[in-house]
Order: sequence, then C-alpha cells, then structure tokens
Amino acid sequence: MTEVLLKELTNSDIDWILATGQREEITAGTILIRQGTPVDALYILLDGALSVSVAQADDNPIGRAFAALEGGELSGREVALLANGEVVGEMPFLASYQSSTTVKAARKSLVLMIPQQQLIQKLQEDVTFAAHFYRAIAVLLSHRLEQMIGQIGQSTVVLFQPQIREILFTFAELNDSDIGWMIVAGNAMRLPAGTVLFQAGRPVDALYILLDGKMVASVAEDTSNPLTRAFSTLEQTDHIEREFARLSRGDIVGETPFVEASPPAMTIRAVEDATVLSIPRWRLSAKLLHDVGFAARFYRVLAILLADKQQGIINSLGYGRINYSSGKSLDERLTYEDELSSSFLAQVTLAGTRFDWMLKQIRGN
Repeated sequence: MTEVLLKELTNSDIDWILATGQREEITAGTILIRQGTPVDALYILLDGALSVSVAQADDNPIGRAFAALEGGELSGREVALLANGEVVGEMPFLASYQSSTTVKAARKSLVLMIPQQQLIQKLQEDVTFAAHFYRAIAVLLSHRLEQMIGQIGQSTVVLFQPQIREILFTFAELNDSDIGWMIVAGNAMRLPAGTVLFQAGRPVDALYILLDGKMVASVAEDTSNPLTRAFSTLEQTDHIEREFARLSRGDIVGETPFVEASPPAMTIRAVEDATVLSIPRWRLSAKLLHDVGFAARFYRVLAILLADKQQGIINSLGYGRINYSSGKSLDERLTYEDELSSSFLAQVTLAGTRFDWMLKQIRGN
C-alpha cells in the first residue's frame, strides 16, 4: 500500500508528515492500539508488518460459538495483516467511537507516529491537505475492507451478514451548498422492487443516495473471475449469491470508482420500490477536481462509510468489547463502547434536518 500514500499525497503533504511524525522502532508483539481504548496517534507503517485482530468478552455466547467452530482461542482473531505504507489509528479522526480492533507488530517493525492533536489541527487549517489525506484514508480503508472480507470469508464456517448501520448522520459532514449542488447535479430515479441498480464486476456510472425504500447488497459465492461476474446476467448463468448488507434511506452506494479503479464486488438490488438520487460519475469527478473544499468533505464522508462498514463486519461476528449484559443496570461511572455521545446525537439531528430538506427540494422539482 506504499504507492497509495505516494500517489494521493503531494510533496508538501509528505514533508509535513515527515517533519511532524516521530519514527519508532517496535519489536514483535508490541501493541500500538488496544481494542476498546482511545487512540491518541496516527501510525504509518514504514517497514515490517502489523496484525489487526478483534477479541470478544468471555461472557458473549456468539464469540464463544465462533471460537469453538473455528477451533481457535477466544482471546483474539486476526482479521487483517498490514504491509508497508498502511495506516492505523485513523478511526478517531472519522468517528466518535473507540478502537474496535487491536493492532500489534507481527514482527520487528518501523512506524511513523503522528500525534492526534497535531493532525486534527492540520486537517482543520489546511483544506487542501485534508482533501488529499481523507482520499488516501478512504482508498486504504477500501483495500482493507476487501482484504478483511476475503480473510473472514475463507476462514469462517458460519455465513455472516453484516448490517450496515444507518449512516444518515454523515450528512452532517456536508455543507448546505454541497447538498444543494447534489440536488442540481443529480436525478431522482424510481426503482421497482427487484431492479438491479448495478451489477458486481461491472462499471458504476453514478453515485447513488437512497432516498426511500429498501435495497440489499449481495456478493456471489464464486468471485474468483471478475469477467464471469460481469457477464453472468448477459449469459443468464446461475450464480449463488448471499446477502451482504441491507440498505435504508440515507445510505450511499456507488462510491467505489472514487476510491479505487476496480469495479465493485457487490450487486445492489431493490427489495421494495425505492427512490435514489443518481449523480453522474463524470459530474462528481469534475466537482471533486475543481472544488477542494467539497473534495475534503466528500472523501471524509467516504472514509466514514468505509470505516462503518468495517465496524459492521466486526459486530456481525459477535466480536467487540461488551461491558454489560442484558438485564443489568448501566454504571454511570463507565463509558460503554456503544454509548452515544451528545455531540453524536446533535450530528444526527443536523443530518436529519438536511436530509429532509433534500427530500423536499427533490419532490418540489
């Protein structure tokens, strides 16, 4: 993944990172980030390998079941192995929850540590750097999500169906002018139940925002040959697909072309009558190229979506820290992993208002 940072960042971006960061040599087994704890720095892997794992509390029956089926220990499960150029610790800059994974050195490694506060300040003060940084993070998260899905799919006996959490709150990351531009640039499309929005392995021509209705994302059991996926509908070849996620209003799909070159691995289909806002790919690409402020906010939103999908996979497997059980009272002195902060709730309110305004404008037109 080294080429991702070199491709997405400029020389001045890299110079700032090198001047601000601190090189640290760590031995095998050293924990950089511990699951369920705050993260105070961003780490770039310069040399070596980092293991990303998730653990489950002993009192969670789902976690025990997966451990028993896979013949492994309950203490943790590796979901990704990161190579040179990968970034860890990016979650606190994208969302309000604590780390859902543990990251440790798989062997002797060299990392560049950038303090969280300095990075946050740079992102707030330098919108051009923010646009480059968030795009790079989105690209890295996209590759990591693909790797995680592949690794879990190969090793897990029981099929899983991660549910993408409603991400309506991401509209709080956009400006009113951004949403206004999307309304003008896009077209509202009505899709009858059963309509395929786009097919796995084939190009995506637009970014879609689900305004109303329900859709599902599914993946083919045999994904070894992308051409087979792309032409399966033309040849009417039967392929076994399994539902990967359910989508509801406010969800965004079709973002793949903006963070990676390969076609999407999922098929998106309406399971009931749905309405989507379709923003042509060429129009959005031109906007991202000429409006750096919009680009910074847009790629931040994509990074949030990708991080949320990753979190959904982990949650679906029954992993993740659980400090309380059903029927027990919450302790006011503790902060729980799924606890919603007041700032998060304020974001949801703002996003809901903007989303409703978007619907009214579209229906009015």
